[in-house]
Amino acid sequence: MSSFRMFTAIIALSLGAPLLAAPVKAPPPGPAQIEFAHHLDEGQAERVEVLIEHFNSQQKDVHIRMVRRVEGAAPKEINLVTREEYSLFVANQAKFKPLHEVMREAREPFAAQLSPELVTGLADARGQLFALPLAFSTPVLYINKAAFRKAGINPEAPPKTWAQMQEAAGKLYDSGNRCPYASSWPAWVQIDNLSSWNGGEVSDARGDLVFNSLVQVKHVAMLATWHKSKYFIYFGRRDEADRRFANGECAMLTSSSSLFASLADHKTLDVGVSSLPYHDDQRGAPQNTLADGASLWIANGMNPAEIKGVAKFINYVLGPEVQINLTLAGGFLPITAVARTAASSRLLGADLAALQVAYAQLNGKSFVPLNRVSQNEALRLIVDEEMEAVWANRKPAKEALDNAVARGNAVLHAAAPAGKRGK
Repeated sequence: MSSFRMFTAIIALSLGAPLLAAPVKAPPPGPAQIEFAHHLDEGQAERVEVLIEHFNSQQKDVHIRMVRRVEGAAPKEINLVTREEYSLFVANQAKFKPLHEVMREAREPFAAQLSPELVTGLADARGQLFALPLAFSTPVLYINKAAFRKAGINPEAPPKTWAQMQEAAGKLYDSGNRCPYASSWPAWVQIDNLSSWNGGEVSDARGDLVFNSLVQVKHVAMLATWHKSKYFIYFGRRDEADRRFANGECAMLTSSSSLFASLADHKTLDVGVSSLPYHDDQRGAPQNTLADGASLWIANGMNPAEIKGVAKFINYVLGPEVQINLTLAGGFLPITAVARTAASSRLLGADLAALQVAYAQLNGKSFVPLNRVSQNEALRLIVDEEMEAVWANRKPAKEALDNAVARGNAVLHAAAPAGKRGK
């Protein structure tokens, strides 16, 4: 009972309420309180906060509150997991309740058809989701059309291959551009997706890392020569290059397809978007890129009211209006068939050009590695460190990738019992 209602009850008794009156019913319980844990930056958190507050305004039985996740703390009811945190959550999967069980126990319908390329790694062997893909993307190529025109390059015919990229970078440099090409998330773009797009393997059938084969070594060696020639400028391990491109400093950028939504806000920047370049001397290329991003994981140990509230939120997120708004605001790949149809319409197509490029890349020959470097923070840091040694001319590409594979496999072997690494 709230203190206010307790106070009014005491006043009623003091005014002569009969001692043997019929028992008063307990007040209805308040809404189920659910916490949404995240590691978002301030701007991203504000956008998600709008979505959550809109959900809360429509509910009486549940209230969701955003909190910043503390490393090592117990999971909250809802947990937003980034691409780099994926392997950590998989390793601790026993602490989380599979999404399909949450929806069944809450007796909430879950009939949304999700795009198959987005559920890889988030579903069990029967195809039942244990987590929900929320903000997914794939890497694409962005070009600064003004820089291309200045260099005498047709901006409506961006490079399709890495050989064409080198030719364009040379012309851009000769025209005075001091950042012809940059890349965000190098481990995600230059190892995971470079491998998949060109038919190389990141890991073998047992889950052991094998990204030191010819296609990866050749690619990293090529970037090393570009770095020496000032064609390729390295800004950092995460999304530092995004800001450089948005400011007009760089002419070409490989980064997330979702970036297009924010680049469109820069009215002075004339941006083009094209597919991730491929190596045309690689047999079978291009094949397909990989979809990665943030997903929602649900904690174990909730009471029925909390489970019901979480299930309602999941269905709210899957609703067409929210899906379309997420796509418009964040540029993320729509996860339902209805939202994908809307985003592919003429109405939204001009604003989300990167989506069409992303879809084309994801619909190629399917190849999904058991392990991805970018989904394991320890592996990503190892790869970034070894590639930085190449950019600094301390190691050749082959030695760096051999070291990265050996160090990465040591991490994987230490983390999982023998025979379990590929599961």
